[in-house]
Formats: sequence, structure tokens, C-alpha cells
Amino acid sequence: MRLQDLQELDVNDIESWPVPFKIFAAMVVASLILFAGYWLDIKNQITDYQQVQRHEKDLRQSYLIKKKLSLDLPVYQKQMQTMKKTFAVMLRQLPDKTEIPELLIDITQAGLGRGLYFELFKPGEKRLFDFYAVAPITIKVRGTYHQLANFVSDLAALPRIVTVGNLDINPLKGTSKKLLMTAEIRTYHYLDTNDLGKTAGSTNNNNRRSRG
Repeated sequence: MRLQDLQELDVNDIESWPVPFKIFAAMVVASLILFAGYWLDIKNQITDYQQVQRHEKDLRQSYLIKKKLSLDLPVYQKQMQTMKKTFAVMLRQLPDKTEIPELLIDITQAGLGRGLYFELFKPGEKRLFDFYAVAPITIKVRGTYHQLANFVSDLAALPRIVTVGNLDINPLKGTSKKLLMTAEIRTYHYLDTNDLGKTAGSTNNNNRRSRG
């Protein structure tokens, strides 16, 4: 195929072209058609297909996660039942407001029963939470190390929830065995209707302050 032969070709009379030129021209036209088809249609289809593949992969992962959760559901349900039972037991350990005086007597008797001497037994201001209240009591008691340890152990063994915090123990002057223990005993009880109203009012006031 010479350049001179190409120059002599008549574009308007393709039938007169030599066979090699016809084949070459057909190949060029076919290539252009294929390229145009790929660029205008097939390329978009490939992009869509890749997106569908990625979506299918995401769906597979989501399915496997949900399948695992469904298989673990009986375990979660059993754990939830256990938590509910534990929570119910703890709730039963919370006295109502009318039982608090009896609980304070139990605390005092626990100390006296161990031979302790109370220098201070001062109930503090009650603190309200969502469904319960904390009633702190500041105490100062004198006794030996074993008496104090047994007293704290007795408080933990009470049928109602009682906690001991802010514990501070110091030796008494002039004696080698006696100690002075300062602590905050916390007792708990259910909130009654009035206390729940106070809690709601306190929450609303806090929300107003935060918005202000």
C-alpha cells in the first residue's frame, strides 16, 4: 500500500477501490463504531455493574452481621432476663421512705453491738436521682481496729443497700488501741410522688438554665 495509491482513491466511488483498501477501510470504520459504542454505552454499563457489585458486597456484609445477631439473639435474651432479675433484686433492697428510720436504727445498733462509741451521727441533705434518693449520714465512731472492721462488715450484710464512703481512720491520742473513724454512710430509698415531682422540676430548671 503506497501513499500515491491512497491519494488516487475516489471517496465517492468506494466500489472501485482495491480489495485491500476496502478491507482496511472496513476495519477502521468497525473500530470507530466499537470505540463509540464503548464510550457512549458500554462504559456506563461497566460503571453501573461495578456499583452493583459494591452494593452486593455491602448487602452481604450486612446480611452476615444480621445473621450473627440473630444466632446470638437467644444468648442476648437470656442475658437480658438475668439483668432484669438482678435489677429486681437490687430494687427490693431499696427501702421506701417509711423504712428509713428503721434502717438508721439498724445502723446505730450495728455499731453499738460491736462496742463502738458514736461521737457524731448526723444525717445530711438528701440527694435525688431518677427513681431513688440517697440519704447520706456523717458518722464519727471510736473503737478498736477489729470493732471498726466488723462494723463495716455488718453494714455490708444488712438486707438493705448501705454503702460507706469518705472513710478516714486515725489513732486517738493517749491510747494505743482506740481509733477514730470518720465516714459517710449512704442509704437509699424509692422516690415517692412528691420526690418525683421535685426531680422533674429540678430537671426542667436545669434545662431552662442551659437554654438561657
